[in-house]
Amino acid sequence: NCDHCGCCGIHRFSLLLGGVMKSATSFSRSGTSDWLAQRVSAVILAVYFVVIVGWLLLAGEVSYEAWHSFMTCTAMKVFTLLALLSLAAHSWVGLWTVTTDYITTRQMGASANFLRLIVQIGMALVIFVYVVWGIMILWGN
Repeated sequence: NCDHCGCCGIHRFSLLLGGVMKSATSFSRSGTSDWLAQRVSAVILAVYFVVIVGWLLLAGEVSYEAWHSFMTCTAMKVFTLLALLSLAAHSWVGLWTVTTDYITTRQMGASANFLRLIVQIGMALVIFVYVVWGIMILWGN
């Protein structure tokens, strides 16, 4: 019997989901790898920002033609792809951390694990669409 939530089946399912979600939805196998991915992706994004702002400051008059030639050179396309993938990894680790910290059974009851799973699936879909759309824009015609 489960006096904790009033419904043994829901509570057991919630506990099962909790164990599965800790291993299935984190970005990597360890917190250290997630921490490192977060820091490396932040550095890549910061460097990308500095390059873009530096170009804007040093380019003089910015026209469509100048911006187009800057952004379509192969090195910048590869750097933009790296920044896009870094943004996806950075946002996944950050949002996964927030959802596992704040959508908990202690704060929300037995349904928290299911809700967290739904939120994380939604986040994963949005990040996936963002990356695919970014690649289409970057490498499409």
